[in-house]
Amino acid sequence: MKIIARIESDFKEKFGIPRQSCIIPELKARIVFQPEYRNPHAVMGLEEYSHIWILWQFSEAVRENWSPTVLPPRLGGKTHVGVFATRSPYRPNPIGLSCVELEKVEHDLKLGPVLYVAGADLLDGTPIYDIKPYLAYTDSHPEAVCGFADRVKDYELKVVFPDEFLRRLPEEKREAAIEILRQDPRPPYQNDPKRRYGVAFAGYDIRFHVADGVLTVCEVVEFNGKPH
Repeated sequence: MKIIARIESDFKEKFGIPRQSCIIPELKARIVFQPEYRNPHAVMGLEEYSHIWILWQFSEAVRENWSPTVLPPRLGGKTHVGVFATRSPYRPNPIGLSCVELEKVEHDLKLGPVLYVAGADLLDGTPIYDIKPYLAYTDSHPEAVCGFADRVKDYELKVVFPDEFLRRLPEEKREAAIEILRQDPRPPYQNDPKRRYGVAFAGYDIRFHVADGVLTVCEVVEFNGKPH
């Protein structure tokens, strides 16, 4: 398959990326097509849709071998589930599928048509294979039963983000940062209240620790690409 585009997002590392798309609508990103596909006719009519499907590659999870079972983080990382019963990135073919809100289609003189989206759960630079319109009358099934995902969908942490640290983030990024932390980005097998973690988001390293269901931000510094 050919890469048709790449996404430009505020995530420079996998750690902290939401586990599903559209759960944090405050996350903004844009899709920039590869030179071969910067034809405005290819997106003609797309602006009439409010949401789109993105078919993309888990580019940081490519493996030669695969396992029939995985350990979903929301189940504590200790319960085996069949890989095809999850959205784990560790699959025979590392392909992801995300539904995002399409905010606008902008035609750039240099880059061609650029798609501005909200709610994307993709690492910056992620290769995209295809884009399709979301059709509510056939793609939405409110009556659907969602297995173990239904049992853990409401899980979140309480976030304490002191103003002195929150003010270091650009104002338009603050709400998204809080929502990312609320989703609990920690690996499920780590539960040390003294351990400090860091989420690289929007050019900043947001450092925190978690105890008794409360995440407390303890430092915000510019992200330099080095280990936290």
